[in-house]
Amino acid sequence: MQFLYSGQAVTRTAETVDNVMLYITGIGVVLLLGITAAMIYFVFKYNRKKGHKPVDIHGNIWLEIIWIGIPTILVMSMFYYSYIGFKELRDIPEDAFEVDVTARMWDWTFDYANGKSDDTLFVPLGESVKLNIRSRDVNHSLFIPAFRVKEDAVPGYTNYLVFDASKTGTYEIACAEYCGLKHSMMYTAVVIMPKEKFNDWYNKIEEPDTNNVADKKEGNEG
Repeated sequence: MQFLYSGQAVTRTAETVDNVMLYITGIGVVLLLGITAAMIYFVFKYNRKKGHKPVDIHGNIWLEIIWIGIPTILVMSMFYYSYIGFKELRDIPEDAFEVDVTARMWDWTFDYANGKSDDTLFVPLGESVKLNIRSRDVNHSLFIPAFRVKEDAVPGYTNYLVFDASKTGTYEIACAEYCGLKHSMMYTAVVIMPKEKFNDWYNKIEEPDTNNVADKKEGNEG
């Protein structure tokens, strides 16, 4: 199965996470350049010279307000934008399409309300999707890099995450919590399908494999 490039922002949450990351990185770069430039300036301006008499600075109320106020504003703004992204993952739309997710060593199972079950997650394009995530054995973590979402699967507890897919395609799902010998092989996919195509898949009745049943019957009779 061929996955699309996971660096693409496929959901609204992914766009929010990317923007928050760029915002925090931008602030960090500006501070780095500013502090470095100030250090270089002070090295040359205040280097030791003969005849220079040092003077003690006893306090500067405006300077203290600035170096406390500006970092506080920057940190609070980063917290605010990060909280917006987190809130999108926790707010459940009333019309969300729900899928039950079961993790076990070392695979995933996705169960739908109409009784369909698959080891690949199929979801409709443009709809909010809620995943109810459980584990049958040990701790796992459902991670969809292209969606920028990750949620733990914990035994005895049901976690959830919400996303809305805005681009069709096939994207990888990985386990992001070490869960045993074959942890590195615990991959599957989420397939985002146009609404009509998804409805055809969702409403299709799986017919039993009569040839396989006949072969088993003949083997038992023999």
